Amino acid sequence: MARTSSSVIEPSPGVVAATQTKGIQSEVAGEADILVVPDLESGNMLTNQLEHLSGAQAAGILMEARVPIVLTSRADSAHSRIASSAISLLLINHRIKELA
Repeated sequence: MARTSSSVIEPSPGVVAATQTKGIQSEVAGEADILVVPDLESGNMLTNQLEHLSGAQAAGILMEARVPIVLTSRADSAHSRIASSAISLLLINHRIKELA
């Protein structure tokens, strides 16, 4: 089960059924903590659907830039903005350790 700081998130019955129907055998099927998308538009659509349809909480940064770029929306909650900033700090600290 995916864990957050305050609760355990159970995969939805629909996701579990979809993985079974497709024959996906994986310990993490339906329990992703990180979603990678090919471009900004895809990420925006996916995040909006997850947040509005399932009540998911999201945070985002743009990778492969010289510095992390925090992605937030005008409609994002304070929690989402703080989580995005925290992920950015983790990435910065990781890059500093790699250079040391």
